[in-house]
Amino acid sequence: MSLNNNPQKLEKKGKVAFKNGNYHEASQLFLKAREAYLASEENLAAAEMANNQCVALLQSGDAQAALDVVNGTEKIFADAGDKHRHALALGNKAAALEASGSLDEAAEAYQTSATILREIGENDLHTSVMQSLSAVQLRQGRQMQALATMRSGLENIQHPNPKQRVVRKLLQIPFSFMNHK
Repeated sequence: MSLNNNPQKLEKKGKVAFKNGNYHEASQLFLKAREAYLASEENLAAAEMANNQCVALLQSGDAQAALDVVNGTEKIFADAGDKHRHALALGNKAAALEASGSLDEAAEAYQTSATILREIGENDLHTSVMQSLSAVQLRQGRQMQALATMRSGLENIQHPNPKQRVVRKLLQIPFSFMNHK
């Protein structure tokens, strides 16, 4: 099997290109890997490559292409019962929606992703998605909800790092004022 048909080698090369900041090249390699996985009827691996390609496209500034390529992958993972990759695909879709200006849809996808991540005990990923959701809510002018979302995202961290501890303390301030009315 040549490099052009070997999806694992294409995937590996794509990851190297991505790590080196060559996002366009990474996107093309992930596309070829996805096509090779589809040709061998490995649909979950193909969906994974679509998600990798989405992230590379987002990094290269092509939000619409990222959204086009990731759309539907969340259903593939959900149908397969793969909650982890389902949640990650929703997060990638949310990032693409956010980058393309569809903030309401992005917030909804981030929220669903966060709910799944919390259900499966992925606390660090849950926190990351909640931070992204909070940023979208700020862009929507929903400041109090953004603060509540950020606070909620941090409460499940068992061993917060110093930055997370400071943010937790800072987030207590507006809520303490609201509780003393």
